[in-house]
Amino acid sequence: MSDKKINFPILDICTLSETRDEDFLVSKFGAYLERHKNLHHAHRHSFYHLVFFTQGAGFHTIDFSNFDVKPYQIYFMIPGQVHSWSFEGSIDGYVVNFSEEFFQSFLLKAEYLANFSFFNNIAQDSVINLSFPLNQKVKGFFEEILEQAQQKQPFAHDMIKSLLIQMFIAIDQQTITEKPKNIPQFNYTLLKNFQKLIEKHHTTLKLPMEYAELLYITPNHLNALCKEHLGMQAGEVIRNRIVLEAKRLLVNKNTSISEIAYYLNFADNSYFSKFFKKHVGVSPEEFRKKI
Repeated sequence: MSDKKINFPILDICTLSETRDEDFLVSKFGAYLERHKNLHHAHRHSFYHLVFFTQGAGFHTIDFSNFDVKPYQIYFMIPGQVHSWSFEGSIDGYVVNFSEEFFQSFLLKAEYLANFSFFNNIAQDSVINLSFPLNQKVKGFFEEILEQAQQKQPFAHDMIKSLLIQMFIAIDQQTITEKPKNIPQFNYTLLKNFQKLIEKHHTTLKLPMEYAELLYITPNHLNALCKEHLGMQAGEVIRNRIVLEAKRLLVNKNTSISEIAYYLNFADNSYFSKFFKKHVGVSPEEFRKKI
């Protein structure tokens, strides 16, 4: 991985919490919005974030993809993603934020959350419209979590963690039943590992052959997998992740285009700008003005 770092404003839980709990926050969403009226601008979080809408309209944006707000819709975000929102009328629901460390002493495997389809860093998979039976169940989970947080009884955090995991499993089971079951397990595992490697190495490894080597398969095999199950070649999957990271970094207007090009390991600013315009349709400067 690259050692290059860019410092940009990221909200942490402590910034948003009235209790100054650095690992966890739960609130009714209307009250949360009232306390944090400036959150409609595009911003990044250092924590996991989920919102369950029970009423309202408008839209919200995750990693520059727009989604209409609907009652009984839930969205999930992992640390580092960018989002914003524009709501219409009275909006309410529930919000939970928790740090990367929150589950560490509770789960045997630190990467357990990555098994859930909505925590895979893909915006389209992280917004879910719940079925009627499930939305009632999920609302019950949030009410129990709120109650545990307010009572502050012994083992309350452990109870909250247990409730969250139960809720994640219930929601993921709905998404599994809605998806086609035509991907062999071996191919599915290879694709998941490919996406994990891109997440880890996208600033330094840019070629399909480099990822194929790490997966112990041929570049042709990797390309065939991506075309069959993702509808695009492996190189496009890699480039899409680089473009996404560039967009995320452009949110911070204090970071120069040259710094972003350097962080993403482009030979120079000009090459980065040409790459960005080719894949986004506008220059980095023009994109930044539209955010």
